[in-house]
Amino acid sequence: MKHALLMLLAVFAFLPAGCSKPIAYVSLPYRPVSEPLIQQYVAGTSVENRAIEYMVLGNGNDVILILAAIHGSEQAGIPLVLQLSKYLQENPGLLDGHKVVLVPIANPDGVVHNYRFNARGVDLNRNFFAADIDETESAENAVFAEPENSALEKIIRQYKPCRIVTIHQPLACIDYDGPGELIAAAMAEHCPLPVRKLGARPASLGSFAGVILDIPIITVELTEEDSLLSPAALWNLYGRTLLAAIVYPDRL
Repeated sequence: MKHALLMLLAVFAFLPAGCSKPIAYVSLPYRPVSEPLIQQYVAGTSVENRAIEYMVLGNGNDVILILAAIHGSEQAGIPLVLQLSKYLQENPGLLDGHKVVLVPIANPDGVVHNYRFNARGVDLNRNFFAADIDETESAENAVFAEPENSALEKIIRQYKPCRIVTIHQPLACIDYDGPGELIAAAMAEHCPLPVRKLGARPASLGSFAGVILDIPIITVELTEEDSLLSPAALWNLYGRTLLAAIVYPDRL
């Protein structure tokens, strides 16, 4: 009980501030930003000592975290995030007022081995803090026990995102947790994926960020067939979906 209370107190440090603003329908400005456009960092290393890299674009107060491949066998999101980075660098006006944090590969060992879990066989999307975690669970499922989760936790703590987008496969829908329904609907306007509330799994990122921290988190579930598409084809299908999450509550 003491451990659970300490963890509940700790999560209040993550709560985002100053992220909300009224919905507006405006034409998006296309002008360069004054700060360096992209910065690259390493948040940590995986079980097999691979770097967990991320990029930061823009310098606005509205922070959006977008990540892919927390399940290593769900890899279509990787080229999509990289295409997003390229597009934002070519269109810096979209970053006006925004800061975008991109994690293209959240589970590098799983990606290398084409394996859902990390190198220790742990599902990283069941390894975050959640209020319903039983303290008697085994050590391998202890909160943030895996280095990959610690790296993501570090990014969330440091940047305090106003909303999070995580890309998965293959359920072919746009899911949301926390106060993310309107963002999910805005994103779904730009792709064939329907909004479908799947429900947060215990100790998932959706439970941690959406339910505990009350950060809107959107799960973009691509199709299984999307793995066969080229990066350009993926961008044509889903690029504006990700851009809609960045400029929200403005509309593309």
